[in-house]
Amino acid sequence: MMKTLGLAIALLCILEGLLPFLAPGQWREVFRKIIGFSDGQLRFIGLISIVAGLLLWFMFQ
Repeated sequence: MMKTLGLAIALLCILEGLLPFLAPGQWREVFRKIIGFSDGQLRFIGLISIVAGLLLWFMFQ
């Protein structure tokens, strides 16, 4: 279990690092836009992310 969790976190770090490494200007612009979102919009994005993660979890379990 711990090995799988470690691999999942490693993959997350790799994926999270791709955009700032490959396109730092676009990455910065995305964060500028996100700062302008309302709390409701941010919560909706978080909810969608949670639901997508749960669906993937159950699909590959």
